This record gives sequence, C-alpha cells and structure tokens, in this order.
Amino acid sequence: MDRNHLERCMDSQAVPSTEVDAPFVSLEAEIPEVLYRGLKDFIGSNPNWDQYQVMSSALAQFLFQNGCSDRAVTERYLDDLFSR
Repeated sequence: MDRNHLERCMDSQAVPSTEVDAPFVSLEAEIPEVLYRGLKDFIGSNPNWDQYQVMSSALAQFLFQNGCSDRAVTERYLDDLFSR
C-alpha cells in the first residue's frame, strides 16, 4: 500500500453534505493478532477505556511524535497523556 492510498479512497467516495462537518471518521484496518489480544486484554483490565478511545489515543500519539503540528492532535495527545 502506498502513502496516497487513503487520499485516493477518500477522493473517490461521495460524501453527503450532512456529513461534511462530522467530527468522526470510521476506519477499518487489519492488525496482527498479537496486537488484537493486547488491545482486548488492556480493555478488559481498564473498564474506562474502549477500543475507539485506545485507537484514537494511539493515532494521536503516533502523529504527534512524528511531527504533526495540528492543534487538535496535540490536544488529544496531551489530554490522554495526563488523564491516566
């Protein structure tokens, strides 16, 4: 998969005008089974978290640590960092 695959997928989808300002985007991804088991174990032992919060937090951390300067990403990363 090349770097622009996500952009091509998003460009090819017609987005209804009511969803343009939606604050959430649904993603589908295949992950290694070992990560799935780790996620399942973490959520089982931390009832305040769900799979959506974990994935959102992990993505924000990855983006922040790799140079993303978007304020919303930085806020999400810092909120999750200090809310534990």
